[in-house]
Amino acid sequence: MASNKALIPMAELVASLSLTDLSRMSGSSADWIIDLVEEGILEPVGSDRRAWRFESSSVTVIRRVQRLQGDLRINLAGIAVVLTLSDENAQLKKRLRQLEGDPAPSVWMPGPE
Repeated sequence: MASNKALIPMAELVASLSLTDLSRMSGSSADWIIDLVEEGILEPVGSDRRAWRFESSSVTVIRRVQRLQGDLRINLAGIAVVLTLSDENAQLKKRLRQLEGDPAPSVWMPGPE
């Protein structure tokens, strides 16, 4: 019995995935993935659903969404907010680490002309 939490073989990781590929790799229905796109959780490249291409990192995003839905019972609109805030928090922590690592940040001051 296959688990939807199984590791994906490295050979299957590619630069971009079709909707069908993403559905197969994540164990999710194409309709549910379309719902994620409509909520802004996933952002495919392409204007037509048949031509959509997703980054391979979309599999990771789907796994996060599945955990949030399963563990916390959050709807897709709430998950979109949680993911946005989580990403912003990670960026702020990264920036803070950069600033703490540089005890005297450089400030540009105009010199005499």
